[in-house]
Amino acid sequence: MAITRRDFYKLAVGSAVGLAVLRQSPSALAEMRPIPINLKQGAGDKGETLSGLPPAGSQCSVSDFDYQIKYQRAFEAVLWNMPAIAIYSFRRAAFTDLGLKDNDIIAYSAPATPKLEAITANSTTPYISAFTDLQKGPVVLDVPATTADGSLYGQIVDAWQFTIADIGPAGLDKGQGGKILLTPPGYEKPVPEGYIHVPSPNYRIALAFRSVPAKGKTAEDAYHYSKRLRMYYLSEAGSPPQQRFVDPINDRYPTLPFYDERHFEDLHAVMSVEPVQEQDKVMMGMLMSLGIEHGKPFKPDEKTRKAMRQAAIDAWFYLQYWFDNFPQEKLYWPDRHYASLLQADENKKFTFVYDNRIDLINRAAEYFWCTYMPKELGNSPATQYLMAMADSDGNLLEAGQLYKITVPAKMPVKQFWALSVYNRDTMSFIYSDSNRTTLSSYDMDKMSKNSDGSVTLYIGPKAPQGLENNWIPTSGKRPLPAMRCYGPTDELNNKTFKLPDFERVNH
Repeated sequence: MAITRRDFYKLAVGSAVGLAVLRQSPSALAEMRPIPINLKQGAGDKGETLSGLPPAGSQCSVSDFDYQIKYQRAFEAVLWNMPAIAIYSFRRAAFTDLGLKDNDIIAYSAPATPKLEAITANSTTPYISAFTDLQKGPVVLDVPATTADGSLYGQIVDAWQFTIADIGPAGLDKGQGGKILLTPPGYEKPVPEGYIHVPSPNYRIALAFRSVPAKGKTAEDAYHYSKRLRMYYLSEAGSPPQQRFVDPINDRYPTLPFYDERHFEDLHAVMSVEPVQEQDKVMMGMLMSLGIEHGKPFKPDEKTRKAMRQAAIDAWFYLQYWFDNFPQEKLYWPDRHYASLLQADENKKFTFVYDNRIDLINRAAEYFWCTYMPKELGNSPATQYLMAMADSDGNLLEAGQLYKITVPAKMPVKQFWALSVYNRDTMSFIYSDSNRTTLSSYDMDKMSKNSDGSVTLYIGPKAPQGLENNWIPTSGKRPLPAMRCYGPTDELNNKTFKLPDFERVNH
């Protein structure tokens, strides 16, 4: 191996290799000629230190340190920023694909179809979403109260997708509605009377609510109820502007993160604006090697772009590998193959920040397959989401195969159950000729039932003959089934009830 003075500086003065160069030829700093590195001496030899050098005979495995550093830091950055990128992707797509502006409100007129390209979304209740930027000042979110006409529930999240307020009957407003005042970092002005104050540690925030039909009401009623929501700047409170609503039910809304060099364009869009938290300073320093700095334009050179592209690709493959080898101790039942979608940290929260560390891997995994988590996971959650990680034999579910599950007649739910199927590669809905993504207890009158009142559902590329109404198409994609239990009973929460595994149907 040979090294020049320029290469030496890239390795950083003081490294083991740099010291070896100086010992063998101090003139290396004054000359541009290659200098061979000899590490034949063993530790403890006369004239040599006991440490400070690699083992005798060591060789450098890196041919391009500049690329290697960029790649390594880019790979770790993808895992580190997963919560922020996943939520920023919603904002980016809303502004570029749907034409939204801050404080406009997305209100779906019906449950979502695969055109909502989002991570493990639901397709049983209409969605409401909005975005704002507190750099322009505090924002008022006027939430309607829960009445016989309907109810809203969901989360307001910061730029890191950490929940700053749960909304709804079990949330901050207790279902009473009210004017939520969202204030930016460092806001010290008095909060006007009559507002529920929610300080944000970041400037750009987002919300996602579900409009739940009241008893005897329809999804259309829920849509009209959702349009009672208002969002505007506090400076406009004296005369709020007319609220703009956007219904993207017939539009593609591509909210999924990019896993190529564009991932880092989004990362720059977040990190160049938001305040830096103390625990993130080391990573922010490392991002400088990729050209990502607070308040500075992002202009990566060809080598940096190449490293970022490969790092994002590899990070996607790594997370797929992680889920293919899902930790057995995290399964919902030890003798079944389901995992809760909501994998909280040890504090029952979703920040994965502890006094002595940040759990980057588990945080990245959770935000890779879920968005808009509650602030804290209670012992009796309002909804349980059970994801099928394997079939009854413990084998991963495969593309192109037909599977079945028999749903018991008496499911442990107070409201309803719904089976949704996602593309395991993207964690989003699967496009098909019918665009059917979900079957639920609301569809029982259309499905073929068993003599005991149970119902057998099928997922796969083709329906069994005569059972089309019991089938969710997978279009050749690798499936990720999710059994959603709305209003789970104690029997499910304390795990005395067990859902049967999916079984592979032999052709």
